Amino acid sequence: MSAPVRRPAAVGMRGSRSPEPMEAYEAPGVTEALMLAVARLVGRLLTTALAHPVVTLSLVVLSWVTAVAGVGWAIAMLTGLAAGLLVWRQLHRASYRRLVTSRVRGTWVYRRRWQPAMVTCGLVAMVNGREYLPSICRVITGEYGDRLLVELLSGQSPEDWEQQTTRLAHTFDATRCRVVTDRPGRVWVEFTHTDPLAETIRALEPADVPDLAALPVGVCEDGEPWRLRLAGAHLLIAGATGSGKGSVLWSLIRAMGPAIRDRCVEVWAVDPKGGMELSPGAGLFTRFAYADAASMVRLLEEAVEVMRQRAERLRQAGQRTHLPTSDEPLVVVLVDELAALTAYCGDRDLKKRAEAALQVLLSQGRAPGVSVVAAVQDPGKDVIGFRDLFPTRIALRLLEDVQVDMVLGRSARLHGGECDQIPANLPGVGYMLLDGVREPVRVRAAYVSDDDLAEMIERFAPQAGVVSRRAAQAPPFSTTQTKLRVVDQ
Repeated sequence: MSAPVRRPAAVGMRGSRSPEPMEAYEAPGVTEALMLAVARLVGRLLTTALAHPVVTLSLVVLSWVTAVAGVGWAIAMLTGLAAGLLVWRQLHRASYRRLVTSRVRGTWVYRRRWQPAMVTCGLVAMVNGREYLPSICRVITGEYGDRLLVELLSGQSPEDWEQQTTRLAHTFDATRCRVVTDRPGRVWVEFTHTDPLAETIRALEPADVPDLAALPVGVCEDGEPWRLRLAGAHLLIAGATGSGKGSVLWSLIRAMGPAIRDRCVEVWAVDPKGGMELSPGAGLFTRFAYADAASMVRLLEEAVEVMRQRAERLRQAGQRTHLPTSDEPLVVVLVDELAALTAYCGDRDLKKRAEAALQVLLSQGRAPGVSVVAAVQDPGKDVIGFRDLFPTRIALRLLEDVQVDMVLGRSARLHGGECDQIPANLPGVGYMLLDGVREPVRVRAAYVSDDDLAEMIERFAPQAGVVSRRAAQAPPFSTTQTKLRVVDQ
């Protein structure tokens, strides 16, 4: 019998090597074949036993109980073990998923099917005639999906895996697959099996003292609360008609409700649609411009003046960051349709003034406590040429795949931001990209109904007895002269 050909292993190759392929040689005799089969079976049993010590120990104990006490005691022990697992699962699902479900799914769903999946998805490497596979380092099962920590092969990059996410999702019976970089040489491959964003989310109850750095506005794909930073940040929301931009805006205002009531936050609203979109919440606004472009630009320029005056006061006081108070509230400039001022405005002078004011606010307003929240339907460069000044960007349903990168940045769609694939019957679902974070996060904003809006005005209208220093010093405005509606509470 000729010996199989031995191939040298690749020195320094990262990843696990596939089992040696069978070499063609002269057929052995019956005795040799039987001995070889037994040796292989024993080797596989030992390897499996060492890889799963808990299961191995359980089987040894069960066998010992059966031999010593009989089959009845063994059945009773198995019944008690099953009952204990069920109680554990009901009382503490998180630890059960971490210690039991993750191991079971890691073995029977992923590791058992890993080699053919890697081959068919083109994620293996052949070196010196040997096949090398990426290694599964860890499996974590959550309520809605699984996360696999995978060690890449030498020469692989996260982009290689991002190009295969659709294939991987279908291979492992998942609705969605996403790749997130862990550290050099390792990635998290996230499989979603149940979508927590499929159902409409009711309006969330705001905190008594809102955290302006983490305002709850909805739910993330992993089931955790979706929180937005507003203090020291600017927010851009892009989405096609009916994509749910209003859900994000009203959820954000609702989360700030107690702070608006206490006048620690002032909302200056701009609605180029004649007030149709934002007028239901006018009772929550300190300033509301909607009649014509001149009044809207005037509001933006006033916000710039407030920003500059406040920056000077902070400089004189030796402060580098603004802290919202009733005397110095956080000013939130809310623009419902940004393109109406930056692209569709027929008056060239007003258009230039609007762009100049917005760019000053976006580039200088964070530290003095003047934040911009803007919504737009068309995210093209000719519509909003300064979108990079928004550190936080949210893309809801978009019409074209190229628009995803326009909003979230280059390669955002490759990194998982499939905004053009969001169904029209899921308003409020989108992807959020934070400044400095590579992968977009899938989220859904809560739905704020008309009844919720009426309740918000009743609960969170600015208190009549509290007037900020800036509001007390501001000159009065005439609605007839400036077309600017002022809401004084």
